[in-house]
Amino acid sequence: MSTSDRVTIAGLRASERFSRPEVQEAYEQTRLRFELGEAVRLRREELGWSQAELGRRCGMPQSSIARFEHGGTQPTLTTLERLADALGLVLNVRLESPNAA
Repeated sequence: MSTSDRVTIAGLRASERFSRPEVQEAYEQTRLRFELGEAVRLRREELGWSQAELGRRCGMPQSSIARFEHGGTQPTLTTLERLADALGLVLNVRLESPNAA
């Protein structure tokens, strides 16, 4: 799959498919994983790195990077810290009221 063929989170939300209740429910159950994966993928691509290069820089196999980017893992804080450090990012974790805007 090329970069131009990828569906972004915004693209998924705008699609006709997302209007189906079962798709919305499945997305909400995994939303955070998808958003984290997309953020890592976008930063990695911005840096011009392959998944293998990111894996090398944070001590993870390429297959783990691929699963993470596709929302297929439930990452630990340690994993998030390693990814953020390798990507030159700062990890911020917050708990907020659902009414916070």
